[in-house]
Amino acid sequence: MTDMDAFRAVVAAWAAGGPGDTARDLAARLPVRTVVLLEGRSDVAAVETLAGRRGRDLAAEGVCVLSMNGATNAARHARLLGPSGLGLRLTGLCDDAERAHYARGLAAAGADPDAFFVCVADLEDELIRALGVERVGELVDAEGEGRALRTFLNQPAQRDRSPLLRMRRFLGTTSGRKIRYGRVLAEALDLTRVPAPLDDLLASL
Repeated sequence: MTDMDAFRAVVAAWAAGGPGDTARDLAARLPVRTVVLLEGRSDVAAVETLAGRRGRDLAAEGVCVLSMNGATNAARHARLLGPSGLGLRLTGLCDDAERAHYARGLAAAGADPDAFFVCVADLEDELIRALGVERVGELVDAEGEGRALRTFLNQPAQRDRSPLLRMRRFLGTTSGRKIRYGRVLAEALDLTRVPAPLDDLLASL
């Protein structure tokens, strides 16, 4: 486990109601200057993969990419880590449907809600649209899940949905699949066609 992994772990424990002393000590020792708040681990996988493809080591730059395990935890993480807590700069991604929720939580913690970049539906939606549904299907085949995808698409409940929505649903149907494809899709991106929220986030760091 790296020092940044340890920091992520103690922040998760702190956010769950544990003490914050270890998080404070680690933040000072690393040092951490910025925390990227993301809804889940698939988003972390995508952000870290794309940063690596651009030759960046975010941890070495003092940037912690953190999964909050759900958008409803944004306000608590902002309170613990932002100006009213550890005093770290906060940024991240949020879904358009959650924008007002994020804004309230960040404002209450004294953080800047404009430092967050908005995905239309979610980051998976942004990545699928950037790559195209057909290309994502090819990547699923390459990962050995083509048969599972075809079985899923033939289910009656999926037939009236758009190709993009069906692909998004497929990526979320099995535990761990979204995390896996967060990395896979980010690795496949044309670096000149990175979704705007993700591109803007990395440019801001």
